Amino acid sequence: MRRVTTACAVVGAALALSAMSAQAQATRTWVSGVGSDANPCSRTAPCLTFAGAISKTAAGGTINCLDPGGFGAVTINKSITIECLHNDGGPLATGGSSGVIVNAGVNDVVRLIGFAITGAGTGAHGIRVLAARAVHIHNVKIDSFTLNGIDISTPTGFAVEVYVDNTVIERTTNGINIQAAGTGTVHATITNNRIQNNSTGVRVTANIGTGTLRVAVRDNVVTGNTSNGVLSTATTGLAITFVERNLIFGNGIGVHSDGAMTFMAISNNTITLQTGRGLWSTSGGSLVTYSDNRINFNSGGDGAATGANLTPK
Repeated sequence: MRRVTTACAVVGAALALSAMSAQAQATRTWVSGVGSDANPCSRTAPCLTFAGAISKTAAGGTINCLDPGGFGAVTINKSITIECLHNDGGPLATGGSSGVIVNAGVNDVVRLIGFAITGAGTGAHGIRVLAARAVHIHNVKIDSFTLNGIDISTPTGFAVEVYVDNTVIERTTNGINIQAAGTGTVHATITNNRIQNNSTGVRVTANIGTGTLRVAVRDNVVTGNTSNGVLSTATTGLAITFVERNLIFGNGIGVHSDGAMTFMAISNNTITLQTGRGLWSTSGGSLVTYSDNRINFNSGGDGAATGANLTPK
């Protein structure tokens, strides 16, 4: 009887701990500039950092900001929404670190809404997407990183969708860098953003493994990027990039297609006043047009599409 009683006590304690753990994760949590990560992250007792709040937020839940603050870097490993749309603040990532790392599961959806991420000139990436089913980035400000504002590097076995809209990205090497390793694939839609004063604005790279990249770049202002406005390069994988209705203004090269496995199609863009060429194709890159772009006043020449122009249908 003593053994049975002891066993029952152990099972009861385990169930109690499990219940406490479940209760500790709320569907909605809060952070505040005057919070503490020792708090339960409730609205009346908020946490101080995103990292503190995420451990107390259930999968599929939401972290909100009560007031402005510096909420620290965070690694996301589950479905979550971080939304601070009406308050300033966000991660500060310095010394080679990244502001937000998404390394979640194949069915996880992550939403990042309404905050600022700064690297202060020494951080590596603003947002780094390694693995998830889908990542939505809306109304975020990213600046001053040594590598990428948004880095999408999908590994073998993952097919990730990334949506970036109403976001400002500046003072990085690549504003948005999209690549797939191994057999990973990326479907990215980049709309209504301001991508400025980087080395390259949007870089699509399928030079690692045999992954496939499908990228739409639409309704953006891409300006002041010293090397390229939009660059797509592919030698081993496949990169398909559609560039439509953008203002591509005052970059080094406007639209650059590089490598035999690159296909770029452009439509209804204004591509003007680059310090180099407006359009450029190198190493067998395919660059076709619907013949409805406005390409002029580029210092290195306006350039031309490769092959026959596409016919609207």
